[in-house]
Amino acid sequence: MSRPLDGITVVSMEQAISAPLATRHLADLGARVIKVEQPGLGDSTRHYDTVVHGLAAHFVWLNYGKESVALDLKSHDDLALLRRILGDADVFVSNLAPGALDRLGLGLDGLHNRYPRLIIVDVSGYGKGGPADHKRAYDLLIQAEAGSCAITGFPGQPAKPGIPIADVGTAMYVYSTILAALYEREKTDAGAIIEIAMLDVVAEYMGFALNQVIHTGTESEPVGMGSPMIAPYGAYPTGDGQTAVLGTTSDREWLRLIEMVGRPELAGVEHLARNEDRVKARAEVDEIVAAWCAEHTLAEIQDLADQAGIGNARYNKVADLAEHPQLKERNRWREIQTPGGPAPALRPPALARHWEPGAGAVPALGEHTDAVRAEFQS
Repeated sequence: MSRPLDGITVVSMEQAISAPLATRHLADLGARVIKVEQPGLGDSTRHYDTVVHGLAAHFVWLNYGKESVALDLKSHDDLALLRRILGDADVFVSNLAPGALDRLGLGLDGLHNRYPRLIIVDVSGYGKGGPADHKRAYDLLIQAEAGSCAITGFPGQPAKPGIPIADVGTAMYVYSTILAALYEREKTDAGAIIEIAMLDVVAEYMGFALNQVIHTGTESEPVGMGSPMIAPYGAYPTGDGQTAVLGTTSDREWLRLIEMVGRPELAGVEHLARNEDRVKARAEVDEIVAAWCAEHTLAEIQDLADQAGIGNARYNKVADLAEHPQLKERNRWREIQTPGGPAPALRPPALARHWEPGAGAVPALGEHTDAVRAEFQS
């Protein structure tokens, strides 16, 4: 079965999450991804742990469907090989440390001049220019710099979101921008230089909080499992020892919720009529919802909320997600191969109905080096 990126070759010099997740999604859509790794070491995520048949959980998640080529780019011959590979490639992706490409003689402008049809993507932490452009950047560091941790957790107890949103968000911009550049190249026959900074990504995600502080001068206070901008919207213990997650996103939903919890008289309470007022009265609103949830089981709450048109969910742990019936019933799981044996993996979130995602294996370090050397020999 054909896939939309069949015939596209991607070369990556990547580490950790942001670039590898983007290129794995390109592989899902049929692209050939040649992952260039340092001999003997490879991608840093290879060594995080050994939980998947002796391989790291991160590496297995991010790298199936790729070819691993171990090259010593300080070697003239290996650097020349990389240049030959780039000559046949469509996309080049890098998220190395600041200045690393330039030191190898692979600066963005030079690559663009030498390979004018190549789409070149450089991921950095802080972008070029400015006082922080030399700094290394990891997910936690960027989230701290961009204010994400300040609106997560509780007042005085900031927290990093469990999902590495700086890395994952950057990966999605890399992925989507490459697709746009490939489409543009169909019309212009020209490549592109794309520079994406992780700080810019999280700053974009902080848009609502930025608007609030810019226009009111007031910082958002984190509210744990909730939103500082909406009330009620949070997690509430149930009568059977579980946790229900409920929320309203409009004043109309508030009216439906108070009917559901048996408090219709609250419709006439002026200081609870509008969302911005309920945010100020969050403790009072949460007490009303919590008292009702404490008298009902999770199943009862979810059934009544569904009937009332109120958004609701069960607070799950990761083990619950692994067994989630919605994923099972919709056949969201598939099997991939690793050097240590088969492992489950989720199907990509975004596919057309007639596309079948790639199911390539997780490569051992340098597994494809000899084959690629032979293919691109001078």
